[in-house]
Amino acid sequence: MAAAGGGGGGGGPSAGAGRGGRGDRSRKVYVFDRREKESQQGERLLQVGERLDFAGFRAAVCQRLGISPEEKFVITTTSRKEITSDNFDETVKDGVTLYLLKSVDQLLLTATKERIEFLPHYDTLVKSGMYEYYASEGQNPLPFALAELIDNSLSATSRNTGIRKIQIKLHFDETQGKPAVAVIDNGRGMTSKQLNNWAVYRLSKFTRQGDFESDHSGYVRPVPVPRSLNSDISYFGVGGKQAVFFVGQSARMISKPADSQDVHELLISKEDFEKKEKNNESIYSGFIRNRKPSDSVHITNDDERFLHCLISEEKEKKSFTAVVITGVQPEHILYLKNYFHLWTRQLAHIYHYYIHGPKGNEKHTSKEVGPFNNIDIEISMFEKGKAPKIVNLREIQDDMQTLYINTATDSFEFKAHVEGDGVVEGIIRYHPFLYDRETYPDDPCFPSKLKDEDDDEDCYIIEKGARGKRPIFECFWNGRLIPYTSVEDFDWCAPPKKRGLAPIECYNRISGALFTNDRFQVSTNKLTFMDLELKLKDKNTLFTRISNGQEQRVKIDREFSFWLKDCHEKYDKQIKFTLFKGIITRPDLPARKQGPWATYSAIEWDGKIYKAGQLVKTIKTLPLYYGSIEKFFLYGNHDGEVYATGGEVQIAMEPRALYDETKVVPIAKLDRTFAEKAVKKYVEDEMARLPDRLSVTWPEGDELFPNEIRPAGTTIGALRIEILNKKGEAMQKLPGTGHGGSKKLLVELKVILHTSSGNKEIISHISQHGGKWPYWFKKMENIQKLGNYTLKLQVVLNESNADTYAGRPLPSKAIKFSVKEGKPEKFSFGLLDSPFRIGVPFNIPLEFQDEFGHASQLINDIQPVLEASGLSLQYEGITKGPNCIIRGVTAKGPVNSCQGKTFNLKVILPGFKEDSQILKVRFLPGPPHQLKVKPDSEFLVIENGTAFPFQVEVLDESGNITTTQSKLVVHCKFSGAPNLPLYTVDCSSSGTSILSGPAIQVQNIKKDQTLKAKIEIPSCKDVAPVEKTIKLLPSSHVARLQIFSVEGQKAIQIKHQDEVTWIAGDVMRNLIFQMYDEGEREIHVTPTLAEKIKVNWTPEISKEQLLKGLLPDVQVPTSVKDMRYCQVSFQDDHVSLESAFTVRPLPDEPKYLKCELKGAKAVQMGQELQGEIVVIVTDQYGNLIQAFSPSSLSALGIAGTGLDSSQLKTTFQSVPVINGKELQHPLIVQLCDQWDNPAPVPQVKINIIKANNLKLTPSNQQYKTDERGRANLGVFSVYAPRGKHTMQVKAIHNRNTIEGPIIKLMILPDPEKPIRLNVKYDKDTLFLAGGIFTDFMITVISEDDSIIKNINPARITMKMWKHSNNGNRPPANAETFSCNKIKGNDKEDGCFYFRDKAIPNKVGTYCIQFVFTMDKALILNSEQIIVDVQPNQPVKLVPKIQPATPAVSNVHSVANRTLVKDLHLIVTDEFNNQTGLDLVGTIIATIKGSNEEDTDTPLFIGKVRTLEFPFVKGSADITSLVLAENSPGKDSTEYFIIFEPQLPDLSRSLESYILPFMFSNDVKKQQQMLAFAKQKDELSQSIEMYRTVFETSKQLIDEMKCQVEVAKSKEAQLRNELKTNNIDIPTTQQVPYIEAVLKRKILEQEELKKKPRRSCTLPNYTKSSGNVLGKIAHLAQIEDDRAAMVISWHLASDMDCVVTLTTDAARRIYDETQGRQQVLPLDSIYKKTLPDWRRPLPHYRNGKLYFRPIGDPVFARDLLTFPDNVEHCETVFGMLLGDTIILDNLDAANHYRREVVKITHCPTLLTRDGDRIRSNGKFGGLQNKAPPMDKLRGMVFGAPVPKQCLVLGQQIDLLQQYRNALDKLNSLTKELNSELEYLQSPEMKKKKQELDEREKTLKLMEQQLLGITPMRKCSDSLFHPAKVEMADCPNPPKRMRREITRQNRTVTKTNV
Repeated sequence: MAAAGGGGGGGGPSAGAGRGGRGDRSRKVYVFDRREKESQQGERLLQVGERLDFAGFRAAVCQRLGISPEEKFVITTTSRKEITSDNFDETVKDGVTLYLLKSVDQLLLTATKERIEFLPHYDTLVKSGMYEYYASEGQNPLPFALAELIDNSLSATSRNTGIRKIQIKLHFDETQGKPAVAVIDNGRGMTSKQLNNWAVYRLSKFTRQGDFESDHSGYVRPVPVPRSLNSDISYFGVGGKQAVFFVGQSARMISKPADSQDVHELLISKEDFEKKEKNNESIYSGFIRNRKPSDSVHITNDDERFLHCLISEEKEKKSFTAVVITGVQPEHILYLKNYFHLWTRQLAHIYHYYIHGPKGNEKHTSKEVGPFNNIDIEISMFEKGKAPKIVNLREIQDDMQTLYINTATDSFEFKAHVEGDGVVEGIIRYHPFLYDRETYPDDPCFPSKLKDEDDDEDCYIIEKGARGKRPIFECFWNGRLIPYTSVEDFDWCAPPKKRGLAPIECYNRISGALFTNDRFQVSTNKLTFMDLELKLKDKNTLFTRISNGQEQRVKIDREFSFWLKDCHEKYDKQIKFTLFKGIITRPDLPARKQGPWATYSAIEWDGKIYKAGQLVKTIKTLPLYYGSIEKFFLYGNHDGEVYATGGEVQIAMEPRALYDETKVVPIAKLDRTFAEKAVKKYVEDEMARLPDRLSVTWPEGDELFPNEIRPAGTTIGALRIEILNKKGEAMQKLPGTGHGGSKKLLVELKVILHTSSGNKEIISHISQHGGKWPYWFKKMENIQKLGNYTLKLQVVLNESNADTYAGRPLPSKAIKFSVKEGKPEKFSFGLLDSPFRIGVPFNIPLEFQDEFGHASQLINDIQPVLEASGLSLQYEGITKGPNCIIRGVTAKGPVNSCQGKTFNLKVILPGFKEDSQILKVRFLPGPPHQLKVKPDSEFLVIENGTAFPFQVEVLDESGNITTTQSKLVVHCKFSGAPNLPLYTVDCSSSGTSILSGPAIQVQNIKKDQTLKAKIEIPSCKDVAPVEKTIKLLPSSHVARLQIFSVEGQKAIQIKHQDEVTWIAGDVMRNLIFQMYDEGEREIHVTPTLAEKIKVNWTPEISKEQLLKGLLPDVQVPTSVKDMRYCQVSFQDDHVSLESAFTVRPLPDEPKYLKCELKGAKAVQMGQELQGEIVVIVTDQYGNLIQAFSPSSLSALGIAGTGLDSSQLKTTFQSVPVINGKELQHPLIVQLCDQWDNPAPVPQVKINIIKANNLKLTPSNQQYKTDERGRANLGVFSVYAPRGKHTMQVKAIHNRNTIEGPIIKLMILPDPEKPIRLNVKYDKDTLFLAGGIFTDFMITVISEDDSIIKNINPARITMKMWKHSNNGNRPPANAETFSCNKIKGNDKEDGCFYFRDKAIPNKVGTYCIQFVFTMDKALILNSEQIIVDVQPNQPVKLVPKIQPATPAVSNVHSVANRTLVKDLHLIVTDEFNNQTGLDLVGTIIATIKGSNEEDTDTPLFIGKVRTLEFPFVKGSADITSLVLAENSPGKDSTEYFIIFEPQLPDLSRSLESYILPFMFSNDVKKQQQMLAFAKQKDELSQSIEMYRTVFETSKQLIDEMKCQVEVAKSKEAQLRNELKTNNIDIPTTQQVPYIEAVLKRKILEQEELKKKPRRSCTLPNYTKSSGNVLGKIAHLAQIEDDRAAMVISWHLASDMDCVVTLTTDAARRIYDETQGRQQVLPLDSIYKKTLPDWRRPLPHYRNGKLYFRPIGDPVFARDLLTFPDNVEHCETVFGMLLGDTIILDNLDAANHYRREVVKITHCPTLLTRDGDRIRSNGKFGGLQNKAPPMDKLRGMVFGAPVPKQCLVLGQQIDLLQQYRNALDKLNSLTKELNSELEYLQSPEMKKKKQELDEREKTLKLMEQQLLGITPMRKCSDSLFHPAKVEMADCPNPPKRMRREITRQNRTVTKTNV
């Protein structure tokens, strides 16, 4: 076995050769040679055989390190345990680190590193789910984390015989490094192995066995001691690790055992763990540094400079352990600094009995060091520029246990025995009530715990108890407090249900503590007991009392009751005056007795309680007083419940309505024997004498009844009134001679009109009682206004006219009534609906008025009379009621013109005072009734090809020419033959016109034909049409033209649009023509006719030849590219004929070779030409001959002087194909013999030979030839890298291989395949919180680096999330944005813009990523953009930590005058982000009162009103702000400190910070105000948290309701759209029905798509890049077949032209095709001359119809549809077609052109019959006649998908949308119902109840506070900090709000 070298040397001989054998398993041992300082520094690795003994191992070490075997040295472990032959196998394990030393106790001359492993113990998995660590319970858990480290120190020092010293040092001095926390003890220390075990998670003292060496080795449970103070509290192997990583990011363990010379040091850190994880290293491994004491050379980081000082102290220590935590969390640093007293007090509470002994911190006990109080826990904090804060926990006198012990007067000790060995010691202490207060201690740091949350803040209520809701018992485990567990009570010490020996309040004056041993389970972090209360309250638990240290088995409940009774009787004091209200002065008394007087609301006197509001009677007063208690007075400056011998009571005399005065008498004069019922009876008797009600009568009639409705002007009768008391007795003055007997009573009458602008008095009178006559009011007749009235009678006092007496209203009575309109007496006309027409009924509205001019209505029947000169008038009837109308008035008679005539219409209503009115009305002609046509004859004769005009007039029923219709169009429809014209004329303006149109042309007429003409108005179905009969005669003009080619004796007809092939350069001869009329008779050619015959191939025509019927010869073009279009045309005044044919040249015999050199044209002698020579074979005219077989290559000879042709290869050129696309044509293989003749040999196998990187699909196909020797291999899809590739076809025949040609392929990149996203934005811009992001422009880049267009914008999204160190994948809650719509100035297609996206409100680092969703499973992400969101503009000054409301006084003590301590002010933006770090200025502090006029405000120290503080780097530190001694100011008043920033560098002013404070003149009132303010602040915070919960829930429900409404609206909208598309959705089973319909529609759509339709068979050009659009024939589609034919023919020369976006792309195609392919680059088009696609047709002028065209004209471009690239296609076809117009036929086109040229230029006209009229007016001939569709050879525009297919597509899309909308609606409705149910759940109702209770408590507190402070006028929002936003993610969406709502549901009383 070889000893492998490591760390510093080469290999060596085996360690134990000859013993282990080859099969040994080896152990790795690391050896450090530390005998001399010059020894090698590094470790050496030895492989030790399993069977090797110590002697062999020593020899191997000597050989490995080059040491003489005779040299003396020792081998030890890092714990200085010497290795011997006895312990060799036990000690030398795999991975152990050993030392070579001169002796065991030799100092380490240099440090070493020991490898360790600290994999967590398996208990990590077993117990990890049991507990949560550091559940806050509403407190900061940091003190409990420090307690875990103190626990370890207590266990480590448990064996110390002297002082057990534990130090906690807080290093917060930046000059000494970064913040750190160090816990140091003088315990026994740890060896390196124990230090290794410390790092193992969950290695508890009970599992540290076997291979683990424990710092609790040989653990024995300690013997029982008082209070279980055995220091055995370092327990689970969990707390220390959890604590250090809770406090900071790194922990350095430094330890030295007592018997060791070495210091062991271990460093573990979060950064190191993350680094190892990132590098895939072992995470739970590391090194322990073993060094000599005080050696700090390894500390090189300036952040840890303080460690030099700490390590230098090691020399003075025999043993120790130090835990140094660095990377302390910032919030922990702030807490440790600001709450130093709080958390040190908490630690003193936790370890109270370890510090002070079993009896605790008793004042009278000795403080000498003993076995139970020898522990010193010292805490020190070091800050820059400040004196260190040092505190010993023994010196803290205000921890809770100290307060409990020192405020108790007696104690009750007991013990509880549970099943097993569990023992609990307990103590109960009694805190008596002394005079005016409970002595039960309050927690100074949490005073709100004193009282119940529901307490009335006006006073202390005894029944609530001193303890409040706090449990009785705190629980200690092994002497250490378990903070989160407490026991409420036991059955024997709980308040009894029935009254016991002691009052019930005594049970709330006890506190207690329970002390358990370790038989009870606690959580691993020692925060809670697991089973304590359950075991204690078990029925088998035995409780015994401890008396004088001895257990007594007695009835514990009986003993406790007697003890509690004794405590009550011995120590409690009673209460007299209660419900203290405040201190007042009484100016009604003599000066020396005016004050101070304490006021109370209740007293307890002789076992009876008297309180405010209680009815009493006095004794020994004259007269006797009956009244109710208002308050009690006690002389003296009292401030609460006190005892006293007497006092005074203030009584309000009853009944107050009679007396209205108060009396003050001594309390002793209250009649304690008089019942309260008797007082009530006396008061009721007195009240019966007062005025009670009014009696109203109507002696003269005309009584006014309540709620009566009266006509205007109706009389109200005279009134008689009497005033009655409760006994029914009439009275005229108030009763009693001593109490207002001289006050007479009057009665006031008012009539009030109620209007919208307020109440208005219209009548007011006052009546006196005459003694002999009663109160009387005369009748009223002048009430005429309409409206609601009140008649009010009110008793008032004489002289003052007051309607109340002694605060009580005097009797009154109100009668409400209404006044309505009277009967109608006159009328007027309402608003009439004009215009008025003859014969058209209309209504006349009438408006009626009564005699006062009020609007009235007709009730009775009446017969109106209508009169108008020259007209006959009738009407249907008249309606009664509020809207009176004379219905259906009809007028008949002449009006003379279309403009109408004005008439005077008189309306008479018999019986009215004003019975007639005249109305001027203008009548227009009525609607069309008949049609008059001239000539009147019903039989007409016309010739074929001529037009006939008609004179038409439109008349109403009275014979007036009418123009009432807006579109009064008259049509003349001809019938009897096809394709007859339609005559139309618009009579809308004049009512009469000439009806004419194009000539009547019937095709192929052979004889006379009868036609019918029907003249009608289509828009007026009620007007009868007029019919005429027409006899049509045939024409004798030329009708047909034919062309023939004579070959010998045979004449072959050349049909129109035929294609004739001829040899290039030859001449076509012997062409003849013939002409025929409509009767198919041949027409002899006359000189006149010959002049009208034209040909397009020669300008000179021989008339002699034409007279013989001969045509000129045709010269065939010499180039096969040039096709000659030959046209023969005949045109006269009647007809235009043409016959055309096309001559296609064929190549002549091969004659020339053309060579072209590709590449370099120069080559040196002897070198190979790098380029290619392209050989082209042509005929004599240069036409390319392509019909060559591969074998013809052998006939190509290549020779040259000195030419080396051995490497010469001859091949065909490569075929271009896009990667992943198909070849343009199928691959067909033909077998040939050696002479290239086809060989018809079947069943020959065909193989394709190719490279591996060239993939063809379909693959693995077997091909065989057919009977012709041919095999069709099909169309392959090609996949290969970009560039040139080859493949070869081979055949195997008779075991011989026949090689085919090599096919070259040029693989081009796919311009449609996306590979990345390109993002452009302004990278120099700043991202300010709450602002708007800069614009992002996104493009999708394809394989050829071009931009992919025609992408749905919905597939491009933007995601944003908060950047974190846990990876940069977008989280589930990342915010998603959609792209914006394209603007007019944006770039071309393919660019997507994200504009105006909101920047998050919180500063920090955010990630932005753009996503392109290619399909459901495949997405393409952009690179992540990291943006740093910076603060926005500063807007306000706020404190970093909101201070509590101060309460100060102007006394001598500085502490009582201190307003602010350590206030840190910063500047924030509107989103509470700190900003303005570069600002410098001052902060001016000023004190102001609630009123601006208040000048008597307190002053700062130095008697100044303002103070200035420096503002540097965005903050100001105010360490102390103190009031001046004896400062002015109103006592018990609230003032405000205004902190106003003065920042010169800032142009805008910032919002000041306002801090309210309470001011008083004495200390006691200051303390009271401070307590009130603190309680109020805490209660306000809890209410705010509850309101946040309910507000968030309300917002969520509102938003969900809104979403449900939107979803319902969307569902209804889609349902209606489906209904318009003939799809009805049932109300039930909607989803299955939709799925079935959707499936059916998809099948129908697929069947339609499969049906054949017109398509372009012209091969499209392969799109090698995104800059190629394709051939023009493939860019557009046309639905109509006739239009497709003529437009395709019109663009025939351009159909195969390839359109590109750029000239570079066009040039590339030109080069690839050697110039054979015509191309059109879009960037070369002058776009300003392109037509406007929105331009109207030429027959519209200024939006009006200039003339009425025929033949359905439309722009040809409007018939095109573009599947892709719409904008580019509009450019292309706008240039090619221009304003070309298409019409039905040639006649319509000629008519259209003839009219258009009168006003403007006429563009080219095409007809659906195939004719063309050029823009210059020329038409006719073969060149202007389109051939049939089949003659276009596939060069025709394809047809779009059928409309029904599009309709089905729309229906499918609607169905899918409806299904999604329905799913969304159901989901949202379910979520809303769930949320509403939760809102009504008991949990939420309970929270609502708690909120109401807290708000009520807060209101009572504010009322109490108002009793000592004036009401402030400022808004509360000025004095409370803005609500802190808790979420870090930007702009939380709905999902985040729902998460926040779910989190808020967990709010409990503890965390509120």
